[in-house]
Amino acid sequence: MSGNGEAGKRKREAGSGNGRSEGERGGLSRRAMLEVMAIASLATACDASPAVVEKAKKAARDASAARANGGTVTHKFFTPHEWDTVEVLVDLIIPRDERSGSATDAGVPAFMDFILDEYEKNRLPIRGGLAWLDRECTDRFGATFLDCTAPQRAAVLDDIAWPKRAKPEHSQGVAFFNRFRDLTASGFWSSKMGVEDLQYIGNVINPDWKGCPPEALRKLGVG
Repeated sequence: MSGNGEAGKRKREAGSGNGRSEGERGGLSRRAMLEVMAIASLATACDASPAVVEKAKKAARDASAARANGGTVTHKFFTPHEWDTVEVLVDLIIPRDERSGSATDAGVPAFMDFILDEYEKNRLPIRGGLAWLDRECTDRFGATFLDCTAPQRAAVLDDIAWPKRAKPEHSQGVAFFNRFRDLTASGFWSSKMGVEDLQYIGNVINPDWKGCPPEALRKLGVG
């Protein structure tokens, strides 16, 4: 991996969770597929009530504001080492680009921390997966995920980001990355930054709207 752009490319290619190529997805762009996946996965990935999700979103907003102002972001569920790992990993999944900030800029680690602190179901898979990631990196490179180089991190993530390509011995890592990726995407695209990244313009006054285009009316038989 050569940097954030390459990390984003790997994530977007893995966005559907089935390892298919872009052409096999009917021509949709990688980003479009990722955005659809993020919206659809919010409820299932979080497995939380709407009230808890709203509180998690507030935690993300507060964290994003604190980061922007040079403040400290607190966390309850993650250990300090896990928190540092999560901040690196979510930004490899959704890096900063020309359209928006990164997952950490949007407060995604705080979103995840709140969800995991409130709900027991996802705790073991995420905590166990982070431990697996460190163990795999240590076995391969003699260092934790945080202490690995960018190419070393990419080598491990490339082995678990595409389920259909993964080796059987990486099944635990694949399961972890699928769940972690869904939580990351859910946190990002439910944030203010993520909504703006989608360029969604619903519920926004458009003073220049001149009605339905004539060609569309003709197609509907009412023009």
